Amino acid sequence: LCSRCYAMNVARILYPVEVLGPGKRIGIWLAGCPHHCEECSNPELWEQRSEYELPVSSVMELLERNFRDKPVDGFVITGGDPMAQAGELADLLVQLEPWSEDILVYTGFTYEELLSQHNPAIMTCLAHVGVLIDGRYEQDLNDGARLRGSSNQRIIYFKEQLKPAYEAYMAAGPNQIQNFTTTDGVVSVGIHRANFQSEIAQSAKEKGVIVDGE
Repeated sequence: LCSRCYAMNVARILYPVEVLGPGKRIGIWLAGCPHHCEECSNPELWEQRSEYELPVSSVMELLERNFRDKPVDGFVITGGDPMAQAGELADLLVQLEPWSEDILVYTGFTYEELLSQHNPAIMTCLAHVGVLIDGRYEQDLNDGARLRGSSNQRIIYFKEQLKPAYEAYMAAGPNQIQNFTTTDGVVSVGIHRANFQSEIAQSAKEKGVIVDGE
């Protein structure tokens, strides 16, 4: 793997993310997703954009420069679907793991679908992921379970030593939402309730506000 050979489609990097796993996390959102789930919380990240392209080496330089001296309890990588960029993701994960083994990755593919692709890059990803949350988002199964968008999704622990902290986090109460102010506006982070996107779009329309991604 060569960090100068791969360009990721990185839409946003946020810190501290405290609503997607225990502790203070660096959150990395990748653009590009083949699933297009109904009522997806990030439809603006379905398509990749040339302005999001960033070599993995540059991603690591950015992370080191901005967060190395901050308390980082882990990483959460979502999107989009990170596994749609398996080669680039594998390169990134190999370099992140020495920083923190607590790397939480969301994917719309099931674990079995990932294995069935027989893709060496995917296998490298799985070897360096701490926790995987798999499966497509299904709005009718959004029951407010912590960490999961819908109850069909599974929490798969590849590093069993992380399980107690995650179980304590999930037992601490309902899902919370964090709002980050960025140069592009406000980014709402966390597991949203069912119909969240439709409610936001309708509210914005009534107020004459344009919602990115529509």
